[in-house]
Amino acid sequence: MKLNAIHHVAIICSDYARSKYFYTALLGLHIVAENYRPNRQSYKLDLALPDGVQIELFSFPNPPARVSRPEARGLRHLAFSVASLADAVAHLEAAGVTVEPIRVDEFTGKRFTFFQDPDGLPLELYEQ
Repeated sequence: MKLNAIHHVAIICSDYARSKYFYTALLGLHIVAENYRPNRQSYKLDLALPDGVQIELFSFPNPPARVSRPEARGLRHLAFSVASLADAVAHLEAAGVTVEPIRVDEFTGKRFTFFQDPDGLPLELYEQ
């Protein structure tokens, strides 16, 4: 088997309108498709990054909270590459998003930082 790339990452949100705004208006992801699934009382929003990788944003009635503590098992965070970390941080902070202090990767020397989506999902910006 040979994997080619990541096709998508799926995220379940607690407030569909708030998360849709966050990922589209604030982060600038392009809407590929938006569907309401009445049998599940759920929206499925397909979003795309410029390289084609997609994020599936789901809403469900009353989704349970995910255990969130440092170094818990499972997906740790989702990282986006950016050309200018300073510009991306300024954009987020201007929108009222709290961004952690910029750090430097000890192995690559690249700069990165973390912030959270509306449900507390850790997101990383990694400067290329």
